[in-house]
Order: sequence, then structure tokens, then C-alpha cells
Amino acid sequence: MKRVLIITYYWPPSGGSGVQRWLKMSKYLPENGWQPVIYTADDAEYPVEDQSLMSDVAPETEVIRRPIVEPYSFYKKFLGIKKGEKVKAGFINEGVKKTGWKESLSVWLRGNLFIPDARCWWIKPSVRYLKKYLKEHPVDAIISTGPPHSMHLIASTLHKKLNIPWVADFRDPWTDIDYYKDLKLTCRSDRKHHRLERQVLSEATRVVTVGWDCAKGLENHGAKDVVVITNGYDDMSVKTFHETSPKQDNKVFTMSHIGIIGANRNPEMFWQAIYELIHNTDETEVKTRLIAYLRVRLIGQMDCSVVESIKRNHIENYVEIIPYIPHNQVIAEQQKSDVLLLFVNNTPNAKGILTGKIFEYMASGRPILCIGPEDGDSARILNETQTGVTVDFNDKEKMKATILDYFNKSEENQSVTADISKVEKYSRKNLTKEYAQLLNQII
Repeated sequence: MKRVLIITYYWPPSGGSGVQRWLKMSKYLPENGWQPVIYTADDAEYPVEDQSLMSDVAPETEVIRRPIVEPYSFYKKFLGIKKGEKVKAGFINEGVKKTGWKESLSVWLRGNLFIPDARCWWIKPSVRYLKKYLKEHPVDAIISTGPPHSMHLIASTLHKKLNIPWVADFRDPWTDIDYYKDLKLTCRSDRKHHRLERQVLSEATRVVTVGWDCAKGLENHGAKDVVVITNGYDDMSVKTFHETSPKQDNKVFTMSHIGIIGANRNPEMFWQAIYELIHNTDETEVKTRLIAYLRVRLIGQMDCSVVESIKRNHIENYVEIIPYIPHNQVIAEQQKSDVLLLFVNNTPNAKGILTGKIFEYMASGRPILCIGPEDGDSARILNETQTGVTVDFNDKEKMKATILDYFNKSEENQSVTADISKVEKYSRKNLTKEYAQLLNQII
């Protein structure tokens, strides 16, 4: 069996979205002739942890954990974050919004002293360790997955020194990512980010990413012939639409969002639409039923701006907020819902945002309401598979009409029609076959 070294910061017990792609890909690589060798951090500062994901690690997988030094202990002391509390994902703020000098300075330090990211101190010790390891335990290929993009810099050095074929796998863009502009970069730091990005894109044997718009962006920054292998759903952990379990409550109409909602993912117009449906609907009978049965469930971490928007629109009684739950409970929550909500970040790169959850959403069999660009990658997949509707960020009237349509269909026990064959092509098993074929080509 051929061996592939996968350099990833996120690995169980890490929870959240960052861990899913390579946890699932590595699970199916052995049946495609490749043994995964995972190189990851020991005792890392993960925003969330999920012990249930340990059961997805394939028995053939070799896992190498090495100590990592991260600046978060200083960061937490500086900001007064209590011992044991987690650093939130991205720029999420779950408490009262703060814009003091400490927060501003912290962002500046993160952007300008830790390039490309806060794991940059792990690059040199990782290269030293892996050079020795690979001479004693050869591999046929290397995959680095980012963000954090420090993983690509580890792989880049190994590729140059040991001449091992290397795939740079981008789950998100680098300098095109939505929060890049918020890092308070100096001109010098900005140049360094772009230089390192070009280095990775030009030196990698192949560049892979999860969506078509992101692929175009990477090609604009120097990559050639970027391969798109999307995220997907896991056949083993998802009951697909033809096995969908019935809703527990046939009266309550539940729309659920599962996952992180940052400030730039907060769907302001959607909350207004909910308010107007409940309070301004002309038909008294429909209005009465909406008040009685319409509910929105938000499961996972969210920015305080989301809570503020809900309160500002006076819909607190119709929205339930639930903290992060383990991934093995997520599927059941999806299938208890009438509609699954997909909120795309309202940022300049919105067209290219293709969250991993969309694929599990599709496999759940529940209709999807996506708030985002109608010509974006998410809309493209929903249209192709006929599993949902995409509504532009500002089209409040279409939001109301779509929600009301789903509400009426739910009361009449009508379900969405999906193209089964097109959904199944996004299974992790099928996607891993594609990746294995790419690895076979580059060696």
C-alpha cells in the first residue's frame, strides 16, 4: 500500500468544520490503496473539541502528534480570558461587542507578527522532525491542508529538500479569505503574505481546493490548473434522504442552522423577514398558524451581533439558541427539521464560499434555504441537485415567499424532490476515489 503524509493542524479531538475534510478523506484512503500518515499538533488550542470524532479514525491510519507552541496563553492573559476558556473561532465574539485598544492591538499583532498565522512557530520544528522521520519511514506523497497555511510552508520545505510530490489542499483561500482585510496588516506584512502564497501555489505539484470560485482566485495568484474536489457527506454517518427519519413533531415548523455564525454571516434581512411574516401577514389564519408553529433553531457558536439582531427584530420567542453539539448528534438535529438554513458570509468572496455543511444538509433529505449569492458555488450545487433554494442577501420578499412556501408544503406533508444520483456523487467515498486518482497521477 502506498503511503501519504497528511499535514493538518485540525484532527480529533478537534471539533468544528476544519477537521471534517481530512478526517473523512483519510477514512476512505486505505480502500483506494493509500495509507494515511497524519502529522498533527499535540495539545493544540482548538476552538471546540468533539471526542465523538475519534471513532472516525481509520484503523490503518498512523497518527503522529508533535508538541506545538501557540501564542494563545499570552493572548488570553492579555485580554483577561479565564483559564480553561477556549479562544473562539475566527473573529467570533459571543459576549458584549468590544472594540478596545487591547482587542485592536491583538489583531494587529496576530496579523503582523504571526505570518501566515498563529501556528508559524511550529514550522521549523516540524520540518526538523519530519525530515528525519521521512528518511526512516518514506512516503509516496505529501498533502498539506490549510488554513492554517503554516501547514503548506512545512510541506513546501519538505518537498524542496526531499523531492516528494506534494498536493497543497486549500479548504479556504489565503489572501482572498473574508477576514484578511481585518488583520490590520502593514504594507510589508501584506507583501509577505502574498509572497508566501505565490511560493506555495507555484511550487506545489498540484493545488486542490473545495470550490470553483476559490479555484479561480488561486489561479489569479499564481496557481496553474487548480483541481476542484469539493467537501462531501459521509455515507457511514449520514442517513441519506431515502432513509430519512420522520420528524418528531408534525405541527411545529422548524428551520435549523447548524454551525458557526460570525458577524459577517449574520443574515440581517432574514430576521426582518421572520418578523414581517409573523406580524405583518395579511391572512389572519396563516398569521395565526405562523405564530403558533414557526420556530428557528441556531445550533453552534455565534457572534453577539446575531443575538442583537434577533432582539432588535423582536423575534426572541421564535428563535432557540443551542450551544455546540457533538457531530454524532448533528445528523439527528438535521432530520428533525423541516428546513435547513445555510447562511453564506456577506463578504466580497461570497460567491466562492462553499461550507462543508451543505453536503450533509443535502444528504439529510431536508430542503435547504440558502441566503447568499444566487450565482455562487453554493447555489450552483443546490440547483444541480435540486435540494434547495438560494435567495440573495437583500431579497426580503423572496425570503418571505420561500419560507411561506416551505411552511405550506410542510403542513401538506409535501417533500423536496432531489436528484439522487447527483447527490450521491458528493459522498466522501466517491470524492476520496477522485483524490486517490490524483495522488496516483502525481507519483
